[in-house]
Amino acid sequence: MKTAIRYYSKFGHTKQMVEAVKDIVGCEPQTVDTPLQEPVDMLLLGAGVFLGKVDGSVMRFIESLTPDKVKRVVCFGSCAIIKSPVPQMRKALEARGITVDEREFTCPGAMGPIKAGHPDKKDIENFSQFVKKVL
Repeated sequence: MKTAIRYYSKFGHTKQMVEAVKDIVGCEPQTVDTPLQEPVDMLLLGAGVFLGKVDGSVMRFIESLTPDKVKRVVCFGSCAIIKSPVPQMRKALEARGITVDEREFTCPGAMGPIKAGHPDKKDIENFSQFVKKVL
């Protein structure tokens, strides 16, 4: 199964997450600035939230995807205030006809004193376990 990881990380939280699972997935994580070069069976797509929104670069990356380029997307991310970045990504992906896995992962991400220290070691371990399950 061909798998790719793409992410956006404004404060380093999502980068911390993908670096922890790259050996599990067996591929090098790339930012959303790196287009998919070939079709994949599964795309792990991660982002955080800033001012209530997923960054525009994530949405532009999603706009570059087609169902023949990616069979299934598994969304994940971190956030401090809203519940999850996943619904925003899911909506944009499904609008393009792309299958989004029902399974998703969100952990806290620090924003100043809010959720300070997150993602922590336990969050990263939980994410690693999640990735093992979806593979």
